[in-house]
Amino acid sequence: QVQLVESGGGLVQAGGSLRLSCAASGRTFSRYVMGWFRQAPGKEREFVAAITWVGERLYYVDSVKGRFTISRDNAKNTLYLQMNSLKPEDTAVYYCAASMSQSSLFATDGYAHWGQGTQVTVSS
Repeated sequence: QVQLVESGGGLVQAGGSLRLSCAASGRTFSRYVMGWFRQAPGKEREFVAAITWVGERLYYVDSVKGRFTISRDNAKNTLYLQMNSLKPEDTAVYYCAASMSQSSLFATDGYAHWGQGTQVTVSS
């Protein structure tokens, strides 16, 4: 079992930047494929980005390509999401998630472990 705790959310103006972190404890972090998802009010939780075990493959939803960067530090058991050029439509609760398989990286049911989420609000 792995426990995940997100941090780094907040209120930022459009065009600004934030870096989210996800600290993992429990079983070996490097055994997990990691993902970021987000959920805006009244909408379903959606895939944002994913990274494989040692960062050899990165995946992004089209709407964040070129603006967001996912990374991980296995020595620190931490996942990151660097978010630049933020837009009001990026406003959501952001969740990190862990999976031992990359068979379903883009779907919520592909991940067995979730953090509690961190709020990101982008003002116009």
